[in-house]
Amino acid sequence: MNRTVYLNGAWVAEGDAKVSVFDRGFLFADAIYEVTAIIQGKLVDYPGHLARLKRSVDALGIAMPVAEAELLELHKEIARRNGVEDGLIYLQVSRGVQDRDFVFPETMQPTFVMFTQTKKVLDNPKWKTGLSVKTVPEGRWSDRQIKTVQLLYSSLRKTQANREGYDDVLFVENGYITEASSANFHIVTQDGTLVTRDLSNALLHGITRGSILHLARQADLAVEERAFTPEEAKSASEAFVTSATSFVTPVVKMDGDTIGNGEIGPISRRLLDIYIREQIAAGIAVDSPS
Repeated sequence: MNRTVYLNGAWVAEGDAKVSVFDRGFLFADAIYEVTAIIQGKLVDYPGHLARLKRSVDALGIAMPVAEAELLELHKEIARRNGVEDGLIYLQVSRGVQDRDFVFPETMQPTFVMFTQTKKVLDNPKWKTGLSVKTVPEGRWSDRQIKTVQLLYSSLRKTQANREGYDDVLFVENGYITEASSANFHIVTQDGTLVTRDLSNALLHGITRGSILHLARQADLAVEERAFTPEEAKSASEAFVTSATSFVTPVVKMDGDTIGNGEIGPISRRLLDIYIREQIAAGIAVDSPS
């Protein structure tokens, strides 16, 4: 790979992109991130990702690294520089650099990095086969609505699950499912109602989640936002996860038990098709003027 990376105001080759060992993102995971997908040269759900970025940095008291208009242009420019028609744009903002200390000053200069990943986002094989997941105890910090880089627990549990033959994990807290390792989790009841966990500090406020619920209501699907148990999920007619990297991906097995008939459900497929169609129509073209 020979990508161009944006780092603290400069465009640099990926091999030259260096961050200080005293950066608080490295020392304390004192940083947040966002990821925006690109479909056919268009940014997907960008306004939602921008809004969540602002909420995350505000929650941690980190300054926005650039103005909103500049940030949009940077997303377009990094996609153009790396020739990404389909893929992902990641950004990370840390509090900045200081000698190691738990206490940080009120104002610091943030570290800001952006990079791309080329990926065939419309060619996800799991859209055809579905995911197999296992439930594990929730073990992350409590402020999960902030999109921080504190992803170690999720990484450890998902890696272990992969080695056991599963695709992902579902976290369970006080008897209820919160979400997957990096995605929101939804079920469709036997009567056709779409059920998703209501928003709180217990889970990330997914941008794709919000878009899918909006599209479901527009399509006259019944929607409920509430907590549900693993047992209810296993008895559902369908289940799926949503995220910026996987859009709508069906879940067909949970803890070895088949969900529904073990095949991709019609509501999951319908919402995926609508979401892709809407994003291609409404996405922000990376080659458009700001």
